[in-house]
Amino acid sequence: MPALSTGPGSDTGLYELLAALPAQLQPHVDSQEDLTFLWDMFGEKSLHSLVKIYEKLHYYERQNPVPILHSAAALADDLAEELQNKPLNSEIRELLKLLSKPNVKALLSVHDTVAQKKYDPVLPPMPDDIDDEEDSVKIIRLVKNREPLGATIKKDEQTGAIVVARIMRGGAADRSGLIHVGDELREVNGIPVEDKKPEEIIQILAQSQGAITFKIIPSIKEETPSKEGKMFIKALFDYDPNEDKAIPCKEAGLSFKKGDILQIMSQDDAMWWQAKHEGDANPRAGLIPSKHFQERRLALRRPEIIVQPLKISNRKSYEETVECEEIKDADYAGNNSGTYLAGFRRSFRLSRKDKKTNKSMYECKKSDQYDTADVPTYEEVTPYRRQMNEKYRLVVLVGPVGVGLNELKRKLLISDTQHYGVTVPHTTRARRSQESDGVEYIFISKHLFETDVQNNKFIEYGEYKNNYYGTSIDSIRSVLAKNKVCLLDVQPHTVKHLRTLEFKPYVIFIKPPSIERLRETRKNAKIISSRDDQGTAKPFTEEDFEEMIKSAHIMESQYGHLFDKTIVNDDLTMAFKELKTTFDKLETETHWVPVSWLHS
Repeated sequence: MPALSTGPGSDTGLYELLAALPAQLQPHVDSQEDLTFLWDMFGEKSLHSLVKIYEKLHYYERQNPVPILHSAAALADDLAEELQNKPLNSEIRELLKLLSKPNVKALLSVHDTVAQKKYDPVLPPMPDDIDDEEDSVKIIRLVKNREPLGATIKKDEQTGAIVVARIMRGGAADRSGLIHVGDELREVNGIPVEDKKPEEIIQILAQSQGAITFKIIPSIKEETPSKEGKMFIKALFDYDPNEDKAIPCKEAGLSFKKGDILQIMSQDDAMWWQAKHEGDANPRAGLIPSKHFQERRLALRRPEIIVQPLKISNRKSYEETVECEEIKDADYAGNNSGTYLAGFRRSFRLSRKDKKTNKSMYECKKSDQYDTADVPTYEEVTPYRRQMNEKYRLVVLVGPVGVGLNELKRKLLISDTQHYGVTVPHTTRARRSQESDGVEYIFISKHLFETDVQNNKFIEYGEYKNNYYGTSIDSIRSVLAKNKVCLLDVQPHTVKHLRTLEFKPYVIFIKPPSIERLRETRKNAKIISSRDDQGTAKPFTEEDFEEMIKSAHIMESQYGHLFDKTIVNDDLTMAFKELKTTFDKLETETHWVPVSWLHS
């Protein structure tokens, strides 16, 4: 960068450059608030004066003049002393009067300072009679503009003093480096605050614009400099500070939605962390409840929701679909071509009328206790991008029966059979004449199946008509080993057990549209049900639609924090297009994943 040319005769001085800077930066400034701040800052008269002085001194140094003498003030004093011993006439009296004037003495002192190139201010000596017990006071002047000051205050319960409780990272107070936690506030803009409540002081600050002057007594406690946080978390719940009665300062709070990525700037307070949205250009942090505090609140507030597993009606309905017994390849069949794909089966679904059916591999390990400890607050995450030599991430599809999940999966497989694959389920029933082992099913003995269940080799399993059916972990590994994207759909409570370093699952929730749209889009569609032994496809009923909406709501409320993407299957073509775009981005772009996946 070329050096600035300043002083008389130069093209552009520093003063002119600073004056023109706001206009030059205008196209690059996002908000009017920031632009107003720039104009106010560069329009300060004191800044103009300092810049002009700087330019004059800089020009003087460049000219490198040699002063005739360096001690004009001392020479004037010597002259005055010598004249005092002379006979006084009118000229001598006038000269003595002139040399004794403060402005002339100051001028000569400035001359000597410039001549000696010693520009540092000379501080007066400390008074001898200073009281050792007297508190040192700092006068601080900050330009607040329209942004919050970025500090909270509280009343000390023991002394009654108003002290700084918290400095928000990136705020005006933090950037100044002049105000610290524990500092005692005495005056704001000349107004004493000893007898005021914190709310009254906040009101004074809120009404103040431009420069604010504080008189404070510095805290004795030394603060260790805090570096900007490099910890990122994914929010697993929605948060609005205006609705939080516990937050110490609503104005300092940071609102966020489930799925947002937050950068943690400070964890100094065990109850309230400081954070900002990842990628936000605004450096100012906001308050959010800490993980420990939020977990404690949720555990006390919603124990019944956390402990209860996903429950849906036990009635005979489409929920009792035995799709693993059918070659049908869709939840609902409209203009379905009925194309048969070898090995295409929806992950294990069986009737709920038999309590032994449809079990997760972890249910035998008391998963209800596992659920109790799983309170969704935050999850530490890190950026991840799949490398060329890595296996593809497991893609898990979740959704209520009848939503069209299988049809979307079928369309994906047809679009590229070399790129996408599905698991082949295990069964203990006898192989039929038209079936091949390892294609429709992997046929094994009942004893071996039960042994694999005991060894937790199944993700989900169940029993139907005295035969076992299940989806194994090895069947997932088999698809991934072929360098294919494995498409798997399971019950939502199984998802968390698949979230491992090995699989790095990406979970997509297929959600039904409104019940009005269901009536419109599924009026000619059919659902495969086990209401009779043939498991024939029958038209949707109003009860089916209501159950689908209810089931989706329960899934989302209890397990939504595990979902990476939600796609509403309103129009099948549009839903498939969105699903395909999601898959393409998953393989080429950077995503946030649990930090444990990469640092296990």
